Formats: sequence, C-alpha cells, structure tokens
Amino acid sequence: KQWYQRRVHGDSSPTALQDGKLQLIKLSLKPEEIKAIEDDTGFTLGQISRIHSRFTKLDQEGKGYLEREDLLSIPELAINPLGDRIVHAFFYQGNSGVEEEKLDFQDFVRVLAHFQPISKNEAKNKLNSKRDKLMFSFRMYDLDGDGEISKAELLAVLTMMVEGIDQKELDKIAEKFIDEIDNSQDDLISFDEFVKVMENCDVENKMSTKFMG
Repeated sequence: KQWYQRRVHGDSSPTALQDGKLQLIKLSLKPEEIKAIEDDTGFTLGQISRIHSRFTKLDQEGKGYLEREDLLSIPELAINPLGDRIVHAFFYQGNSGVEEEKLDFQDFVRVLAHFQPISKNEAKNKLNSKRDKLMFSFRMYDLDGDGEISKAELLAVLTMMVEGIDQKELDKIAEKFIDEIDNSQDDLISFDEFVKVMENCDVENKMSTKFMG
C-alpha cells in the first residue's frame, strides 16, 4: 500500500508515474469492475486511477476499505462544522436508511461521482444530475436515514453550523423553515419538498468540482 511513495524505476516523469498508477489499479480491480465503474460514474480510467491513489492514501492501514475516521482525518473535513454530516452522507447506502460502517473503493468512486460537473449531454450525467446532488445534500440533514427531515434533525444541523445564537432562537428558525416548505403539514420535510425549496439554489456549481485524469 505504499506504492504511491515510490518512483517509477529510471523515470519519474508525470507520464510514467500515471502509467504506473494505471497498471496498479488494473492489478487491484478486475477488468469488469473497472468497466462497471466507468459505466456507472462517467469517470475515465485516468480519473479512476487518480481517485484510487487518493483512496489508498486515506486507507493508511491497507484494510481495503475506509471507515468514518479515515475521512474525518482529512483536514478540510476535520475543521468543517458539517464535516461529520458530510461523512455520514458518504456512508449512507441506498434507500434502506442504513449507514454502513465500511466504504470500499467502488462505493467511494460512486459517491465522488455526485460532484462531477453536469454535462449538457444528459446521457453523460450518471450520478451527478441536479437531483442526485440534492439527494446527497438531503442525506446530510436526514440524520436517521428515514427519507424525511424532522424539526429535531434540522435543529441538530443548525446547531452544528451556527455559533452564538440562543437555542430557543434556533428552535424558532427551524420551526419557521419547516412551516414554510412543509406542504403536507406533517411537520416533516420530504425529499420532494426539499428539492422544491432548493430549486433556485445554484447546486450545479456549488456541488461540482473538476477531476483530473
């Protein structure tokens, strides 16, 4: 697992190093697994190789998977008030409402695919449509993974984000927010209600980053 610290023998050029990474990912994954990742995410082999390099650096113990602590060791997440909620969204799988304890490479790539810029060619948008991006955001607020955001969950996230505001004031903010967008009047925010209120939010750019490769 220390391959990223080595030099390609006799040639340390960027091209040679990239070729070495491509060979290593081909040794780590079966051809059909690589093809499935390309088809599911829209990432190129070069991009998948770079992401694999990042994955192995995070997996310092060489377990073959990541745990919450591995992602929380990233400085940017460690100092982010919502770092724990972002990590939660990484480990949340499917519609079962279950937060997994381990994140393998294939799932890691699929989560990162949400952050690809949206292509004008809709066929190229695999997991990175506006709705996909909003679903990732929704999971940050849906603490128990039941598909709805309660007042208590919204309040918990607001408490993480805001400092210096009295708890009673935060409670009023959460209550007002839910009252304004809760069309079903059940004191819960569904994903569709969340999408509607976020309709004018520039999520396409705010949740997009370019992946080298």
